[in-house]
Amino acid sequence: MEKVFIGIDISKLTLDVFVNSCSKTQHYQIKNCSKAIKKFFKSFSNDANTVVGMENTGRYNFELYEVLSSMNIPVFVINPLHLKKSIGLLRGKNDKLDSQRICAFLEKNYMDLQPWIPKSLDIQKINLLNTERRHRVKIRAGLLRQMKDLSFLKNHTDKEIIKLNKQLILLLDKQIKTIEKKIVEIIESNTELKDQYIRIQTVPGVGRVLATMLIVKTNGFTEIQSARKMACYSGVVPFDHRSGSSIYYKPRISTMADKELKKILHLAALSSIRLKNDLALYFQRKVLEGKNKMSVLNAIRNKIIHRVYALIKNNSVYENNLQMS
Repeated sequence: MEKVFIGIDISKLTLDVFVNSCSKTQHYQIKNCSKAIKKFFKSFSNDANTVVGMENTGRYNFELYEVLSSMNIPVFVINPLHLKKSIGLLRGKNDKLDSQRICAFLEKNYMDLQPWIPKSLDIQKINLLNTERRHRVKIRAGLLRQMKDLSFLKNHTDKEIIKLNKQLILLLDKQIKTIEKKIVEIIESNTELKDQYIRIQTVPGVGRVLATMLIVKTNGFTEIQSARKMACYSGVVPFDHRSGSSIYYKPRISTMADKELKKILHLAALSSIRLKNDLALYFQRKVLEGKNKMSVLNAIRNKIIHRVYALIKNNSVYENNLQMS
């Protein structure tokens, strides 16, 4: 049976689908709803001969994920940056062209890509709640900055506005706590996730937010199974920059990373060096040796990731054997 490659460009209301095989090349546009998606895929074989690829567009993927998770076809969720870098110079852009480009990329590279693994219902719920929490945290941070700025304008500030801002901050605090409580409830109802959640937090600096994020990003540690890959994914690995003898830069971290995860890891590293543990001693020793503080903190981020993965692999908890005098 011939191989059929299907590239899908996703938008809120519609899916642009480009189908390429030996016998036909055709573009379709269907509604982004389960009923239309099921009807479309009925005309294709439900096996490895049908290969589907798409970009991750967040919530707009959910209808498609729901249908594809019940089928036996290989599915690939492509990093948008990977796709963009592979295409080269572009002239023009629309949904039909995007679906064609996804299809061409899929046909060329699918053997080197990691197949998409459907997330469990619990992790999907945690992911959505975590997104809602992050959104509220950003709004609260913006309001707190605004309140600080208003304090410099005492004679020009409307007291009613300050009162409203304070009420909104209190409301956001309450909502964030409610969301965090719901996340913990879901984790504690799942034996495997609860075990991972508890053991991860024994690593110095790792709290509830980072533990939750690592579980979501790794799909319960079934994806990104290597600590080295996770360190690369979160942007804490320095890479060489050299060409011949004329171009050389010091190794530096890549900007192609999950920025949100990197930020939480940085906060975890800062927290760990304030505690009594070997990471704090490592930081102090390296700084005294003349190392750049940010470089040492980056190394601690890397160490935190490797320790988390070691605990998951060995099914153990972190033991701080440091003897403080």
